[in-house]
Amino acid sequence: MRPVLSVTSECAPLVKTGGLADVAGALPAALAPQGWGMRTLLPGYGSVLKALRRPKTVAEFPDHFGGKARVLSGKASGLDILALDAPHLYDRPGTPYLDAGGIDHPDNPQRFAALGYAAAEIAKGALGDWTPEVVHCHDWQAGLAPYYLRNDKIGTVLTIHNIAFQGVAPAYLIDALRLDRSDFTQAGYEYWGQVSTLKAGLRYATRLTTVSPTYAEELTTPEFGMGLDGLLRAREGDLSGILNGIDTVTWDPANDPATVPYKTAKGKARAKKRLRKEFGLPETDGPLAVVVSRLSHQKGLDVLLDALPALIDRGGQLVVLGSGDRALEANLRKAADHPNVAVHIGYDEAMSHRIIAGGDAIIIPSRFEPCGLTQLYGLRYGTIPVVARTGGLVDTVIDASPMALRAGVATGLQFGPVTAHALATALLRLIALHRDPTTWARMQKNAMATEVGWDASAPAYAALYDEVAGA
Repeated sequence: MRPVLSVTSECAPLVKTGGLADVAGALPAALAPQGWGMRTLLPGYGSVLKALRRPKTVAEFPDHFGGKARVLSGKASGLDILALDAPHLYDRPGTPYLDAGGIDHPDNPQRFAALGYAAAEIAKGALGDWTPEVVHCHDWQAGLAPYYLRNDKIGTVLTIHNIAFQGVAPAYLIDALRLDRSDFTQAGYEYWGQVSTLKAGLRYATRLTTVSPTYAEELTTPEFGMGLDGLLRAREGDLSGILNGIDTVTWDPANDPATVPYKTAKGKARAKKRLRKEFGLPETDGPLAVVVSRLSHQKGLDVLLDALPALIDRGGQLVVLGSGDRALEANLRKAADHPNVAVHIGYDEAMSHRIIAGGDAIIIPSRFEPCGLTQLYGLRYGTIPVVARTGGLVDTVIDASPMALRAGVATGLQFGPVTAHALATALLRLIALHRDPTTWARMQKNAMATEVGWDASAPAYAALYDEVAGA
């Protein structure tokens, strides 16, 4: 097996705040059949250290961004893990990025620079008996690893999971982050007078990827590039879009311990009945729509609230699971005063399975969406996606246009632009399709037959690694 190091701030099931964790957790198993043996470098959060089986110290750093650190090697949840054990950086309450009060850890720049620096040291031989041919870095948290390796002949890949998060730090931290001041220029890592760790990765990585072909195109435009579109246009030849897949073992409607397992529409109806009971919803003839999402401006759920009467006034129902923006949480709770709307603020992995299994449709009205995973879960479970026409949502859902319906290939509904009117129109289409049992059954069958795993994407990553390793 050829060695590759994955560098990430989260990895399911050890630590998760979003889709990045799911991708990082699934890649090792997906790439093994392609001949690449992946080890995953993670910060030594408490949950990671606790999960490691028979950890062994394989490297030590006596002065690592403010304190002693070591790299522990071990297995956890079937993954080959390297954990950066640095208590002064990672042994604290809260999430990987936020303190117990929901505020960014003030030393996040140092915390994730430390991760990137450790990755660079491992790539240069710090472990002794294991050196990767390729270092695969994920998002801004690993963005400095390609910078630290800029003068070494080691291939690096940076994957942009969401360009909205750029790891911006004040310029007075340049020395603390072990950066060369001569690179604090527009052609380097400087970003409007500050340091951008994501820009550093975009500038210095051998190759760049993002998580869908459409998002790769969108990133080179001012509308979606978040101020980095010029750099991405300059590196367009090094940028590719590779669709995410999902773990089809964990997300398998026929063998899902979290819900009523099913293979047929009759089994799905039982899951729907149980979901209604769990959330206290009455029986109706309309579609039961669901949302499993972060509650943020990006996800467009304010638009859904405005469009909601189009669904509810015609006998439809809505179940929402998510947390985030406090105003959105409050408005969703208010919407739940309606007997056909139910909201759970927070996150519960098993509940997310039950919701997606029991729903007729899953609504994803994102203003931008690099790839999206919940629409893939929806397809897998025969829960028809209703998606905004952007990013990976376009690449993974076949709209129920008249021609697609006539050809019998539709798997969901697309709408655009992201306005209440456009979404309301899509919800009216959803209701009409749901009233046609033959068409609805065909769409469910198509959805569940869609390839949503890593069978196509893993070879694309393997081919990219081959190119990078030979660069």
